[in-house]
Amino acid sequence: MSDEVKRLSRLWTDRGGHYNEGLGRDDIFDKLKEECGVFGVFGIPDAASLSYYGLHALQHRGEESCGICTVDSAQGGLFNYHRGLGLVKEVFGKDNLETLAGDRSIGHVRYSTAGGGGLANAQPLVFKYRDGDLAVATNGNIVNAPEIRRELESHGSIFQTTSDTEVIAHLIARSPKDFVSAARDALQRLIGGFAFLLMTNDKLLVASDPHGLRPLVMGRLGEGFVFASETCALETIGAEYERDIQPGELLVLDTSGMRVERYAPLERRATCAMEYIYFARPDSDINGANLHAARKRMGSRLAIESFVDADIVTGVPDSSISAAIGYAEQTGIPYELGLIKNKYTGRTFIQPSQELREKGVKMKLSAVRKVVEGKRVVMIDDSIVRGTTSRRIVNLLREAGATEVHVKITSPPFANPCYYGIDTPDRKELIASSKTVEEIRQAINADSLSFLSHDGFVEAVGGNDGEYNRGLCMACFDNDYPTPVDYTSEKSCSC
Repeated sequence: MSDEVKRLSRLWTDRGGHYNEGLGRDDIFDKLKEECGVFGVFGIPDAASLSYYGLHALQHRGEESCGICTVDSAQGGLFNYHRGLGLVKEVFGKDNLETLAGDRSIGHVRYSTAGGGGLANAQPLVFKYRDGDLAVATNGNIVNAPEIRRELESHGSIFQTTSDTEVIAHLIARSPKDFVSAARDALQRLIGGFAFLLMTNDKLLVASDPHGLRPLVMGRLGEGFVFASETCALETIGAEYERDIQPGELLVLDTSGMRVERYAPLERRATCAMEYIYFARPDSDINGANLHAARKRMGSRLAIESFVDADIVTGVPDSSISAAIGYAEQTGIPYELGLIKNKYTGRTFIQPSQELREKGVKMKLSAVRKVVEGKRVVMIDDSIVRGTTSRRIVNLLREAGATEVHVKITSPPFANPCYYGIDTPDRKELIASSKTVEEIRQAINADSLSFLSHDGFVEAVGGNDGEYNRGLCMACFDNDYPTPVDYTSEKSCSC
Protein backbone atom coordinates (compact mmCIF):
# COMPACT_ATOMS: atom_id res chain seq x y z
CA MET A 1 0.00 0.00 0.00
CA SER A 2 1.45 3.38 -1.03
CA ASP A 3 2.08 6.14 1.49
CA GLU A 4 -0.61 8.24 -0.23
CA VAL A 5 -3.17 5.47 0.07
CA LYS A 6 -2.26 4.99 3.73
CA ARG A 7 -2.59 8.73 4.30
CA LEU A 8 -6.01 8.81 2.66
CA SER A 9 -7.09 5.76 4.62
CA ARG A 10 -6.15 7.44 7.88
CA LEU A 11 -7.75 10.67 6.68
CA TRP A 12 -11.10 9.03 6.14
CA THR A 13 -11.11 6.56 9.02
CA ASP A 14 -14.19 7.39 11.02
CA ARG A 15 -13.79 7.25 14.78
CA GLY A 16 -17.12 5.51 15.24
CA GLY A 17 -16.85 2.76 12.62
CA HIS A 18 -18.45 2.26 9.23
CA TYR A 19 -21.94 3.29 8.21
CA ASN A 20 -24.64 2.27 5.76
CA GLU A 21 -23.09 -1.10 5.01
CA GLY A 22 -26.29 -2.70 3.82
CA LEU A 23 -30.00 -2.15 3.66
CA GLY A 24 -32.79 -4.63 4.26
CA ARG A 25 -36.45 -4.09 3.40
CA ASP A 26 -39.12 -6.06 5.18
CA ASP A 27 -42.27 -5.26 7.08
CA ILE A 28 -45.73 -6.61 7.72
CA PHE A 29 -47.04 -3.55 5.91
CA ASP A 30 -45.70 -2.49 2.52
CA LYS A 31 -45.99 1.19 3.41
CA LEU A 32 -43.43 3.55 1.96
CA LYS A 33 -40.51 4.50 4.17
CA GLU A 34 -39.03 7.96 4.59
CA GLU A 35 -35.26 7.81 4.68
CA CYS A 36 -34.55 10.12 7.60
CA GLY A 37 -34.87 13.43 9.40
CA VAL A 38 -32.30 16.09 10.33
CA PHE A 39 -32.09 18.65 13.12
CA GLY A 40 -29.49 21.37 13.66
CA VAL A 41 -28.72 23.98 16.32
CA PHE A 42 -26.39 26.97 16.15
CA GLY A 43 -25.53 29.44 18.87
CA ILE A 44 -27.68 28.03 21.69
CA PRO A 45 -26.31 26.58 24.95
CA ASP A 46 -26.95 22.89 25.64
CA ALA A 47 -27.49 22.19 21.95
CA ALA A 48 -27.47 18.43 22.52
CA SER A 49 -30.55 18.53 24.73
CA LEU A 50 -32.39 20.64 22.17
CA SER A 51 -31.38 18.15 19.50
CA TYR A 52 -32.65 15.29 21.64
CA TYR A 53 -36.12 16.82 21.84
CA GLY A 54 -36.04 17.90 18.20
CA LEU A 55 -35.13 14.41 17.02
CA HIS A 56 -37.80 12.94 19.25
CA ALA A 57 -40.35 15.10 17.39
CA LEU A 58 -38.95 13.73 14.10
CA GLN A 59 -38.99 10.12 15.30
CA HIS A 60 -41.67 9.21 12.74
CA ARG A 61 -39.09 9.85 10.01
CA GLY A 62 -36.70 7.22 11.33
CA GLU A 63 -36.80 4.55 14.02
CA GLU A 64 -33.76 2.37 13.40
CA SER A 65 -30.92 4.59 14.57
CA CYS A 66 -30.09 8.13 15.56
CA GLY A 67 -27.14 10.32 16.41
CA ILE A 68 -26.04 13.74 17.61
CA CYS A 69 -22.75 15.53 16.99
CA THR A 70 -21.90 18.71 18.92
CA VAL A 71 -19.30 21.47 18.76
CA ASP A 72 -18.23 23.30 21.91
CA SER A 73 -17.10 26.77 20.81
CA ALA A 74 -15.98 27.52 24.38
CA GLN A 75 -13.46 24.67 24.04
CA GLY A 76 -12.03 25.75 20.71
CA GLY A 77 -14.54 23.92 18.58
CA LEU A 78 -14.20 20.53 20.25
CA PHE A 79 -16.19 17.77 18.51
CA ASN A 80 -18.20 15.15 20.40
CA TYR A 81 -20.74 12.70 19.08
CA HIS A 82 -22.84 9.69 19.97
CA ARG A 83 -24.89 7.32 17.82
CA GLY A 84 -26.83 4.18 18.49
CA LEU A 85 -29.50 1.75 17.37
CA GLY A 86 -33.06 2.32 18.42
CA LEU A 87 -35.36 5.20 19.22
CA VAL A 88 -34.07 8.55 20.42
CA LYS A 89 -35.18 7.85 23.98
CA GLU A 90 -33.37 4.49 23.89
CA VAL A 91 -30.10 5.79 22.48
CA PHE A 92 -29.79 8.97 24.56
CA GLY A 93 -29.92 9.38 28.30
CA LYS A 94 -28.68 11.84 30.85
CA ASP A 95 -25.17 10.35 30.98
CA ASN A 96 -24.33 10.44 27.27
CA LEU A 97 -26.10 13.78 26.70
CA GLU A 98 -23.85 15.29 29.35
CA THR A 99 -20.81 14.26 27.30
CA LEU A 100 -22.13 16.21 24.31
CA ALA A 101 -21.26 19.70 25.50
CA GLY A 102 -21.60 22.55 23.05
CA ASP A 103 -23.66 25.33 21.57
CA ARG A 104 -23.87 23.82 18.09
CA SER A 105 -25.10 20.45 16.93
CA ILE A 106 -26.48 18.39 14.11
CA GLY A 107 -28.66 15.34 14.64
CA HIS A 108 -30.20 12.59 12.56
CA VAL A 109 -32.85 9.87 12.74
CA ARG A 110 -32.92 6.98 10.31
CA TYR A 111 -35.94 4.89 9.45
CA SER A 112 -36.41 1.30 10.53
CA THR A 113 -35.24 -1.63 8.45
CA ALA A 114 -35.04 -5.33 9.15
CA GLY A 115 -31.76 -7.04 8.40
CA GLY A 116 -30.02 -3.75 7.65
CA GLY A 117 -26.53 -2.67 8.58
CA GLY A 118 -27.42 -1.75 12.17
CA LEU A 119 -25.14 0.84 13.69
CA ALA A 120 -23.41 1.02 10.31
CA ASN A 121 -26.40 3.04 9.09
CA ALA A 122 -26.26 5.73 11.75
CA GLN A 123 -25.59 9.42 11.09
CA PRO A 124 -24.21 12.04 11.41
CA LEU A 125 -21.17 10.75 9.58
CA VAL A 126 -18.05 12.16 11.24
CA PHE A 127 -14.67 12.50 9.53
CA LYS A 128 -11.20 13.89 10.06
CA TYR A 129 -9.77 15.97 7.23
CA ARG A 130 -7.00 18.47 6.68
CA ASP A 131 -8.81 21.40 8.33
CA GLY A 132 -10.08 19.47 11.36
CA ASP A 133 -13.41 17.70 11.91
CA LEU A 134 -16.35 17.40 9.57
CA ALA A 135 -19.82 16.03 10.36
CA VAL A 136 -22.54 15.45 7.77
CA ALA A 137 -26.24 14.67 8.16
CA THR A 138 -28.66 14.49 5.28
CA ASN A 139 -32.19 13.60 4.31
CA GLY A 140 -32.57 12.44 0.74
CA ASN A 141 -30.74 10.78 -2.09
CA ILE A 142 -28.02 11.74 -4.57
CA VAL A 143 -28.92 10.34 -7.97
CA ASN A 144 -25.45 10.72 -9.50
CA ALA A 145 -23.52 9.52 -6.44
CA PRO A 146 -22.36 6.24 -8.07
CA GLU A 147 -20.82 8.18 -10.98
CA ILE A 148 -19.05 10.63 -8.67
CA ARG A 149 -17.91 7.83 -6.41
CA ARG A 150 -16.30 5.94 -9.30
CA GLU A 151 -14.53 9.11 -10.37
CA LEU A 152 -13.23 9.79 -6.86
CA GLU A 153 -12.07 6.21 -6.39
CA SER A 154 -10.18 6.34 -9.67
CA HIS A 155 -8.27 9.32 -8.25
CA GLY A 156 -7.37 7.55 -5.02
CA SER A 157 -10.27 8.22 -2.67
CA ILE A 158 -10.97 5.42 -0.22
CA PHE A 159 -14.59 5.22 0.89
CA GLN A 160 -15.33 3.95 4.37
CA THR A 161 -19.12 3.67 3.89
CA THR A 162 -21.62 2.67 1.24
CA SER A 163 -23.63 5.83 1.85
CA ASP A 164 -24.08 8.42 -0.89
CA THR A 165 -23.58 11.03 1.81
CA GLU A 166 -19.86 10.32 1.97
CA VAL A 167 -19.46 11.61 -1.59
CA ILE A 168 -19.82 15.24 -0.51
CA ALA A 169 -17.21 14.79 2.20
CA HIS A 170 -14.67 13.50 -0.32
CA LEU A 171 -15.43 16.29 -2.76
CA ILE A 172 -14.85 18.84 0.00
CA ALA A 173 -11.65 17.20 1.23
CA ARG A 174 -10.08 16.99 -2.22
CA SER A 175 -10.73 20.64 -3.04
CA PRO A 176 -7.88 23.12 -2.56
CA LYS A 177 -10.42 25.85 -1.74
CA ASP A 178 -11.63 26.98 1.66
CA PHE A 179 -14.42 24.94 3.29
CA VAL A 180 -17.38 27.08 2.18
CA SER A 181 -16.15 27.36 -1.41
CA ALA A 182 -15.40 23.65 -1.52
CA ALA A 183 -18.85 22.82 -0.17
CA ARG A 184 -20.48 25.14 -2.70
CA ASP A 185 -18.62 23.44 -5.55
CA ALA A 186 -19.52 20.00 -4.20
CA LEU A 187 -23.21 20.84 -3.94
CA GLN A 188 -23.21 22.07 -7.52
CA ARG A 189 -22.09 18.62 -8.66
CA LEU A 190 -24.88 16.74 -6.91
CA ILE A 191 -28.11 15.72 -8.62
CA GLY A 192 -31.04 14.55 -6.53
CA GLY A 193 -33.19 15.50 -3.59
CA PHE A 194 -31.41 16.40 -0.38
CA ALA A 195 -31.34 18.55 2.73
CA PHE A 196 -27.79 18.84 4.10
CA LEU A 197 -26.38 19.91 7.44
CA LEU A 198 -22.56 20.12 7.36
CA MET A 199 -20.65 21.10 10.48
CA THR A 200 -16.97 21.84 11.11
CA ASN A 201 -15.20 23.09 14.22
CA ASP A 202 -16.25 26.66 13.46
CA LYS A 203 -19.05 26.60 10.87
CA LEU A 204 -22.48 25.16 10.17
CA LEU A 205 -23.68 24.92 6.57
CA VAL A 206 -27.32 24.31 5.64
CA ALA A 207 -28.34 23.48 2.07
CA SER A 208 -31.40 22.38 0.12
CA ASP A 209 -31.33 20.81 -3.34
CA PRO A 210 -32.15 23.05 -6.35
CA HIS A 211 -35.69 21.65 -6.52
CA GLY A 212 -36.54 21.68 -2.81
CA LEU A 213 -37.54 18.02 -2.96
CA ARG A 214 -36.84 17.34 0.70
CA PRO A 215 -38.33 19.70 3.31
CA LEU A 216 -36.07 21.85 5.51
CA VAL A 217 -37.07 24.76 7.74
CA MET A 218 -35.36 27.39 9.88
CA GLY A 219 -36.43 28.71 13.27
CA ARG A 220 -35.18 31.15 15.89
CA LEU A 221 -34.69 30.49 19.59
CA GLY A 222 -33.32 33.46 21.47
CA GLU A 223 -30.21 34.64 19.64
CA GLY A 224 -29.65 31.26 18.00
CA PHE A 225 -30.88 29.34 14.97
CA VAL A 226 -32.56 25.95 14.62
CA PHE A 227 -32.98 23.84 11.48
CA ALA A 228 -35.26 20.84 11.05
CA SER A 229 -36.91 18.57 8.51
CA GLU A 230 -40.33 19.61 9.84
CA THR A 231 -41.85 22.52 11.72
CA CYS A 232 -43.21 20.20 14.42
CA ALA A 233 -39.65 19.87 15.74
CA LEU A 234 -39.43 23.65 16.13
CA GLU A 235 -42.66 23.69 18.10
CA THR A 236 -41.37 20.99 20.41
CA ILE A 237 -38.42 23.05 21.63
CA GLY A 238 -40.28 26.37 21.62
CA ALA A 239 -38.48 27.82 18.60
CA GLU A 240 -40.25 30.32 16.38
CA TYR A 241 -40.63 29.32 12.75
CA GLU A 242 -38.76 31.75 10.51
CA ARG A 243 -39.07 30.33 6.99
CA ASP A 244 -38.48 27.35 4.71
CA ILE A 245 -35.00 26.91 3.30
CA GLN A 246 -35.38 27.71 -0.39
CA PRO A 247 -34.26 25.41 -3.21
CA GLY A 248 -30.60 25.97 -4.10
CA GLU A 249 -29.89 28.00 -0.96
CA LEU A 250 -26.72 27.70 1.08
CA LEU A 251 -26.71 29.18 4.59
CA VAL A 252 -23.36 29.75 6.27
CA LEU A 253 -23.31 30.25 10.05
CA ASP A 254 -20.20 31.14 12.04
CA THR A 255 -19.09 33.55 14.76
CA SER A 256 -19.84 36.53 12.52
CA GLY A 257 -23.48 35.48 12.14
CA MET A 258 -25.42 34.00 9.23
CA ARG A 259 -25.13 34.81 5.56
CA VAL A 260 -27.36 33.47 2.82
CA GLU A 261 -25.98 32.47 -0.57
CA ARG A 262 -27.17 30.58 -3.58
CA TYR A 263 -25.08 27.70 -4.87
CA ALA A 264 -27.60 26.98 -7.63
CA PRO A 265 -30.57 28.74 -9.26
CA LEU A 266 -34.10 27.47 -8.65
CA GLU A 267 -34.56 25.05 -11.52
CA ARG A 268 -38.12 23.87 -10.85
CA ARG A 269 -39.67 23.78 -7.41
CA ALA A 270 -40.71 20.19 -6.79
CA THR A 271 -41.45 19.40 -3.16
CA CYS A 272 -42.14 15.70 -2.61
CA ALA A 273 -45.87 15.01 -2.85
CA MET A 274 -45.59 12.09 -0.42
CA GLU A 275 -44.58 14.47 2.35
CA TYR A 276 -48.08 15.94 2.09
CA ILE A 277 -49.79 12.59 1.69
CA TYR A 278 -48.03 10.41 4.20
CA PHE A 279 -44.65 11.25 5.72
CA ALA A 280 -44.86 14.57 7.54
CA ARG A 281 -46.68 14.89 10.84
CA PRO A 282 -50.16 16.47 10.57
CA ASP A 283 -49.10 19.32 12.87
CA SER A 284 -46.26 20.30 10.53
CA ASP A 285 -46.39 22.93 7.79
CA ILE A 286 -44.63 22.65 4.43
CA ASN A 287 -44.33 25.69 2.18
CA GLY A 288 -46.97 27.41 4.26
CA ALA A 289 -49.51 24.57 4.05
CA ASN A 290 -50.61 22.75 7.20
CA LEU A 291 -50.57 18.99 6.64
CA HIS A 292 -53.76 18.22 8.59
CA ALA A 293 -55.71 20.85 6.63
CA ALA A 294 -54.24 19.69 3.32
CA ARG A 295 -55.14 16.07 4.04
CA LYS A 296 -58.68 17.05 5.00
CA ARG A 297 -58.98 18.80 1.63
CA MET A 298 -57.73 15.63 -0.09
CA GLY A 299 -60.47 13.64 1.62
CA SER A 300 -63.10 16.23 0.74
CA ARG A 301 -62.02 16.31 -2.90
CA LEU A 302 -62.01 12.51 -3.01
CA ALA A 303 -65.61 12.52 -1.77
CA ILE A 304 -66.59 14.90 -4.55
CA GLU A 305 -64.83 12.82 -7.21
CA SER A 306 -65.98 9.38 -6.05
CA PHE A 307 -68.93 9.43 -3.65
CA VAL A 308 -70.29 6.08 -2.53
CA ASP A 309 -73.27 5.47 -0.27
CA ALA A 310 -72.14 3.90 3.01
CA ASP A 311 -72.80 3.77 6.74
CA ILE A 312 -69.45 4.87 8.18
CA VAL A 313 -66.10 6.33 7.11
CA THR A 314 -62.88 5.19 8.74
CA GLY A 315 -59.24 6.01 8.11
CA VAL A 316 -56.20 3.77 8.19
CA PRO A 317 -54.13 5.16 11.07
CA ASP A 318 -52.32 7.38 11.36
CA SER A 319 -51.73 9.36 8.18
CA SER A 320 -55.21 8.85 6.72
CA ILE A 321 -57.25 10.05 9.71
CA SER A 322 -57.28 13.67 8.57
CA ALA A 323 -58.42 12.70 5.07
CA ALA A 324 -61.13 10.43 6.48
CA ILE A 325 -62.48 13.34 8.52
CA GLY A 326 -62.54 15.47 5.36
CA TYR A 327 -64.38 12.75 3.42
CA ALA A 328 -66.93 12.35 6.22
CA GLU A 329 -67.56 16.09 6.51
CA GLN A 330 -68.04 16.41 2.75
CA THR A 331 -70.47 13.48 2.47
CA GLY A 332 -72.26 13.66 5.81
CA ILE A 333 -71.44 10.00 6.43
CA PRO A 334 -70.36 9.57 10.08
CA TYR A 335 -66.65 9.22 10.77
CA GLU A 336 -65.90 6.31 13.09
CA LEU A 337 -62.77 4.82 14.61
CA GLY A 338 -63.04 1.53 12.77
CA LEU A 339 -59.34 0.69 12.81
CA ILE A 340 -56.94 0.91 15.76
CA LYS A 341 -53.15 0.92 15.44
CA ASN A 342 -51.07 -0.78 18.12
CA LYS A 343 -48.15 1.59 18.61
CA TYR A 344 -46.18 -0.74 20.85
CA THR A 345 -45.36 -3.76 18.70
CA GLY A 346 -41.83 -2.43 18.29
CA ARG A 347 -39.32 -2.52 15.50
CA THR A 348 -38.10 -6.06 16.20
CA PHE A 349 -41.31 -8.03 15.87
CA ILE A 350 -40.26 -11.46 14.58
CA GLN A 351 -42.19 -13.41 11.97
CA PRO A 352 -40.45 -16.78 11.50
CA SER A 353 -42.90 -17.98 8.87
CA GLN A 354 -45.18 -16.58 6.20
CA GLU A 355 -48.18 -17.94 8.09
CA LEU A 356 -47.24 -16.00 11.21
CA ARG A 357 -46.40 -13.01 9.03
CA GLU A 358 -49.94 -12.94 7.69
CA LYS A 359 -51.37 -13.22 11.19
CA GLY A 360 -48.93 -10.55 12.36
CA VAL A 361 -50.99 -7.82 10.76
CA LYS A 362 -53.32 -8.06 13.75
CA MET A 363 -50.39 -7.26 16.02
CA LYS A 364 -50.15 -3.84 14.42
CA LEU A 365 -53.73 -3.09 13.39
CA SER A 366 -57.12 -4.13 14.67
CA ALA A 367 -60.65 -3.61 13.40
CA VAL A 368 -63.21 -2.45 15.98
CA ARG A 369 -65.88 -5.11 15.55
CA LYS A 370 -68.67 -3.26 17.33
CA VAL A 371 -68.13 -0.28 15.03
CA VAL A 372 -67.87 -2.01 11.63
CA GLU A 373 -70.05 -5.08 12.12
CA GLY A 374 -73.03 -5.05 9.75
CA LYS A 375 -71.90 -1.75 8.20
CA ARG A 376 -70.99 -0.55 4.74
CA VAL A 377 -67.54 0.91 5.32
CA VAL A 378 -65.61 3.54 3.39
CA MET A 379 -61.93 2.92 4.15
CA ILE A 380 -59.64 5.88 3.48
CA ASP A 381 -55.92 5.25 2.93
CA ASP A 382 -53.08 7.36 1.59
CA SER A 383 -51.61 5.05 -1.06
CA ILE A 384 -51.40 1.53 -2.46
CA VAL A 385 -47.87 0.26 -3.03
CA ARG A 386 -47.76 -3.48 -3.67
CA GLY A 387 -51.37 -4.01 -2.68
CA THR A 388 -50.65 -6.47 0.12
CA THR A 389 -51.36 -3.97 2.91
CA SER A 390 -54.68 -2.90 1.42
CA ARG A 391 -55.78 -6.50 0.97
CA ARG A 392 -54.93 -7.35 4.59
CA ILE A 393 -56.80 -4.34 5.97
CA VAL A 394 -59.84 -4.95 3.78
CA ASN A 395 -59.92 -8.54 4.99
CA LEU A 396 -59.58 -7.35 8.60
CA LEU A 397 -62.72 -5.27 8.17
CA ARG A 398 -64.59 -8.13 6.50
CA GLU A 399 -63.57 -10.54 9.28
CA ALA A 400 -64.93 -8.01 11.78
CA GLY A 401 -68.31 -8.13 10.06
CA ALA A 402 -68.27 -5.28 7.53
CA THR A 403 -70.83 -6.00 4.80
CA GLU A 404 -69.09 -3.82 2.21
CA VAL A 405 -65.63 -2.24 2.07
CA HIS A 406 -65.10 0.67 -0.32
CA VAL A 407 -61.47 1.79 -0.55
CA LYS A 408 -60.67 5.43 -1.28
CA ILE A 409 -57.05 6.49 -1.82
CA THR A 410 -56.02 10.13 -1.24
CA SER A 411 -53.38 10.06 -3.98
CA PRO A 412 -53.21 9.06 -7.63
CA PRO A 413 -52.03 5.51 -8.44
CA PHE A 414 -48.42 5.04 -7.26
CA ALA A 415 -46.80 3.57 -10.37
CA ASN A 416 -43.19 4.81 -10.42
CA PRO A 417 -40.23 4.40 -8.03
CA CYS A 418 -38.69 7.34 -6.16
CA TYR A 419 -35.02 8.24 -6.64
CA TYR A 420 -34.94 11.11 -4.14
CA GLY A 421 -34.83 9.54 -0.70
CA ILE A 422 -38.01 7.52 -0.25
CA ASP A 423 -37.63 3.78 -0.02
CA THR A 424 -39.88 2.40 -2.77
CA PRO A 425 -40.00 -0.97 -4.47
CA ASP A 426 -38.84 -1.39 -8.03
CA ARG A 427 -41.38 -0.47 -10.68
CA LYS A 428 -42.29 -4.10 -11.37
CA GLU A 429 -43.35 -4.51 -7.72
CA LEU A 430 -45.67 -1.48 -7.76
CA ILE A 431 -49.14 -2.85 -8.39
CA ALA A 432 -50.35 0.30 -10.20
CA SER A 433 -47.55 0.03 -12.75
CA SER A 434 -49.06 -3.09 -14.31
CA LYS A 435 -52.71 -3.31 -13.23
CA THR A 436 -55.81 -1.26 -13.97
CA VAL A 437 -57.90 0.20 -11.16
CA GLU A 438 -60.39 -2.62 -11.58
CA GLU A 439 -57.64 -5.24 -11.42
CA ILE A 440 -56.27 -3.62 -8.26
CA ARG A 441 -59.76 -3.62 -6.75
CA GLN A 442 -60.03 -7.34 -7.33
CA ALA A 443 -56.54 -7.93 -5.94
CA ILE A 444 -57.31 -6.15 -2.66
CA ASN A 445 -60.79 -7.73 -2.33
CA ALA A 446 -62.63 -4.38 -2.14
CA ASP A 447 -66.21 -3.70 -3.26
CA SER A 448 -65.04 -0.51 -4.97
CA LEU A 449 -61.78 1.40 -5.36
CA SER A 450 -61.08 5.02 -6.24
CA PHE A 451 -57.94 7.15 -6.39
CA LEU A 452 -57.76 10.91 -6.07
CA SER A 453 -57.13 12.48 -9.47
CA HIS A 454 -53.85 14.20 -10.30
CA ASP A 455 -55.51 17.62 -10.59
CA GLY A 456 -57.62 17.00 -7.51
CA PHE A 457 -54.55 16.25 -5.44
CA VAL A 458 -52.63 19.31 -6.65
CA GLU A 459 -55.58 21.59 -5.94
CA ALA A 460 -56.13 20.06 -2.51
CA VAL A 461 -52.53 20.68 -1.47
CA GLY A 462 -52.58 24.24 -2.78
CA GLY A 463 -48.98 25.22 -3.28
CA ASN A 464 -47.51 27.87 -5.49
CA ASP A 465 -49.81 29.16 -8.22
CA GLY A 466 -48.12 29.56 -11.59
CA GLU A 467 -45.50 26.88 -10.94
CA TYR A 468 -45.50 23.50 -12.62
CA ASN A 469 -47.68 21.12 -10.57
CA ARG A 470 -47.87 24.04 -8.11
CA GLY A 471 -44.34 23.26 -7.01
CA LEU A 472 -44.86 19.55 -6.33
CA CYS A 473 -42.87 16.51 -7.43
CA MET A 474 -45.46 14.05 -8.72
CA ALA A 475 -43.02 11.65 -10.41
CA CYS A 476 -44.24 8.64 -8.45
CA PHE A 477 -47.64 9.24 -10.07
CA ASP A 478 -46.91 10.79 -13.48
CA ASN A 479 -43.34 9.56 -14.22
CA ASP A 480 -42.19 13.18 -14.72
CA TYR A 481 -38.96 13.39 -12.72
CA PRO A 482 -37.58 16.89 -12.07
CA THR A 483 -33.98 15.69 -12.52
CA PRO A 484 -32.29 13.20 -14.82
CA VAL A 485 -32.48 9.67 -13.38
CA ASP A 486 -30.86 6.41 -14.42
CA TYR A 487 -33.74 3.98 -14.76
CA THR A 488 -31.34 1.04 -15.08
CA SER A 489 -29.39 1.66 -11.87
CA GLU A 490 -30.25 0.25 -8.48
CA LYS A 491 -31.77 2.89 -6.25
CA SER A 492 -29.38 3.89 -3.51
CA CYS A 493 -29.76 5.57 -0.16
CA SER A 494 -28.01 8.66 1.11
CA CYS A 495 -29.23 8.17 4.63
